[in-house]
Amino acid sequence: MPKGKQIQSVKGMHDILPDQWPSRDFIFKKAKTILEDYDFERIETPVLEETELFERAVGEGTDIVEKEMYSFKTKGGDNVTMRPEGTAPIVRAYIEHGMRSLPQPVKLYYLEPMFRHEQPQAGRTREHWQIGTEVIGEAGFSADAELIFILWKIFEELDLKNHITLQINSVGDSNCRPDYKKALKDYYKNKFKKICSACKTRCKKNVLMMLDCKQPECREIALKAPQIFDFLDDECKTHFKNILEFLEEAKVPYMVNPFLMRSFGYSTRTIFEIWPDEEENQQALAGGERYDKLVETLGGQKTEAAGWGIGIGRVVEFLKKKEIKIPKAKTEPKIFLAQLGELAKKRSLIMFEHFRKAGIPLKASFSRDSIKSQLRIANKLGVRFTLILGQREALDGSIILRDMESSVQETIPLEGIVDTVKKRLKEKL
Repeated sequence: MPKGKQIQSVKGMHDILPDQWPSRDFIFKKAKTILEDYDFERIETPVLEETELFERAVGEGTDIVEKEMYSFKTKGGDNVTMRPEGTAPIVRAYIEHGMRSLPQPVKLYYLEPMFRHEQPQAGRTREHWQIGTEVIGEAGFSADAELIFILWKIFEELDLKNHITLQINSVGDSNCRPDYKKALKDYYKNKFKKICSACKTRCKKNVLMMLDCKQPECREIALKAPQIFDFLDDECKTHFKNILEFLEEAKVPYMVNPFLMRSFGYSTRTIFEIWPDEEENQQALAGGERYDKLVETLGGQKTEAAGWGIGIGRVVEFLKKKEIKIPKAKTEPKIFLAQLGELAKKRSLIMFEHFRKAGIPLKASFSRDSIKSQLRIANKLGVRFTLILGQREALDGSIILRDMESSVQETIPLEGIVDTVKKRLKEKL
């Protein structure tokens, strides 16, 4: 086959290299610990779902469905889509696997990649990883409050609580929202020429999203638009009031933002987002909502629910910007195992496993033949001792222990070497 041009990753897709994993693992481990403490269980759904799932769940008038989905027809003729968001697939799984028969609510979390054909930007590419939660089967405000509290605690554990703002709003429900949408359309009727082209489309398909437009001219107009709070019915007002009172009691700072909207068609009542405390180039780090009609929309029985998602890439970038120290993924090695000769290499591999099982962190370079080059690596790693096993040592059952600080070497028995090294390490403390 003739040599062709170098093949690169598809635009918007990306490799996650070894040096990029510590920060991602740091976020996931913090989130996983808190979520499992609060009885959330992990779930994973397929990358491919039926296209209809997202058309029905997210809404055909949304940007996600109309512009951003990776959809195609399989060789068998099925219309499928690469998962653009995490909630709809989990609700589908909840219905399909009969989770309604389990004790309610069902509390689930996930760590999965999402795929959206949108313009790549810092911290958000066309393939982006997300940690998310869903609480399915709970109608009361306590589910919303718990989810927001847990989300805040995760960012607190990431040492970011002083650099973020929790914004919260209510979008009402099917009882009170229609009147609000009508009032918005009436308000924008005489301002249609002044709004951006995207908002002209939103006005016809999802007028609520006009309030969330970032264009200066649209933001100025939105400031004087009718506010949702004047249209909420008593139930929605009480639900929202109870959440705010819970957050105050739990000392979770928040800002009520009447212009906050979510791009998902299934949102009801509570919506919330975590934003960086910076003025320019802001992007939400996390967001969530209640979705009381989604289970029914997808063919299940009436079941209320709520959830949120954290954009891993954006949080990674924010951690870097705020210079948050990320713990090293691995324990620093204390021993380096050097070897010379075929027999020594074979025995060193077994010895390496003994040290590993004993919980003593060590390094080795089994492909190197030169003792000099191996000692150079040991010096670079900053280990306390280097064990040197040569052909002669391998035959007579001994090994050389080299103190890397003093360069003093001594030959000791190979038998019981793990215990001997443990003792020497304690003496060095």
